[in-house]
Amino acid sequence: MNKIISFVMVGTNDLEKSIKFYDAIFVHLGIKKIISTEKYVGYGHVNEPHEVNFYITKPYNKKLATIGNGTMIALLADTKEAVDKFHATAIQNGAVDEGSPGIRTDGNYYGYVRDLDGNKITAKFITG
Repeated sequence: MNKIISFVMVGTNDLEKSIKFYDAIFVHLGIKKIISTEKYVGYGHVNEPHEVNFYITKPYNKKLATIGNGTMIALLADTKEAVDKFHATAIQNGAVDEGSPGIRTDGNYYGYVRDLDGNKITAKFITG
């Protein structure tokens, strides 16, 4: 594995306004919209048209997006066991559980925590 970041996600309170903004600036970087729903939009590089690396989203907890709320850093893991260890070690060291390790709707395996400052971080194992 040659990457450590899976994707970056930032929160927004006005998805349509954010889409217009990111569409306008990303075109200059070779980044295009790959997926769009009523809750989030995913972008990726034109050379990797099926790999989303950047999301804008309405926060999952339905609260206002603020610095950090709706923002999450996803780190790639080589195995499910690595995700399990990441999650357990984080909790043992003072993190707050934001989602126990397991398969999520995209079919991949994740474990979510908030670090000591409240930043949401996940480890992701790509299952397929």
